[in-house]
Amino acid sequence: MDKKRLLMMVEIAIFAAVGLVLDQISFKMWAQGGSISFVMVPIILMAIRWGLTAGLATGLLIGIMQMMFGAYIVHWLQAILDYGLAFTVVGLAAIIRKPLLQATQSLNKTKMALYIVIGTLLGGSLRLVCHLLAGVVFFKEFAGDDNVWMYSIIYNGSYMLPATIITAIIAILLFTSAPRLLQKVQ
Repeated sequence: MDKKRLLMMVEIAIFAAVGLVLDQISFKMWAQGGSISFVMVPIILMAIRWGLTAGLATGLLIGIMQMMFGAYIVHWLQAILDYGLAFTVVGLAAIIRKPLLQATQSLNKTKMALYIVIGTLLGGSLRLVCHLLAGVVFFKEFAGDDNVWMYSIIYNGSYMLPATIITAIIAILLFTSAPRLLQKVQ
C-alpha cells in the first residue's frame, strides 16, 4: 500500500470519529431528532481534500457510527435514509474539487469560496432530501392534519439550513486561510 492511500484511509477514520464527536456538540432542535451540528464539516473537508471516494467513505462511516451509538430507528429503510445515505451523499461535495484546485493555484479566494459554497450546498441539499423522504414515509403521524410534505420540509429544513450554512462558513475559513490543505501528499 502506498503512502498516499494509507494517509487517506487514516484521515477517513480520524475525520469520521471527529464527525461523530462534533455531532454530539449540537443545538437540539426537535424532540424527535434533528439538530444543528458540525457533523458535515469533516465530510466536506475530506471530500474537498481527497475527493469523492474519501468524502463518501467518511460520510458512510459517520452514518454507520451514528446508528451504532443511539440512533432513532423505526424501520431498516428509515435507518438507511436518515443515517447511511444521508451522510454519505454529503461527500458528493467533492464534485467541486477540480475547479476549487484551479482557483487555489491562482490564489483566487473569491472563486475558492464560491466552489466551497456550491459543494456544501449540494451535499447539504442531498442530505436534506434523504431526511425529507424518511420524514414523509416514516414520521407522517407527527404532521397531524398538516400536509406531510410541508411538515417534513419545515421540520428538516429548520436544522439543515443553519447546519449547511455553518458548514460552508467553516470550510471557507479553513481552506481560504490554509490552501496548502488541498495539496496532494507526495
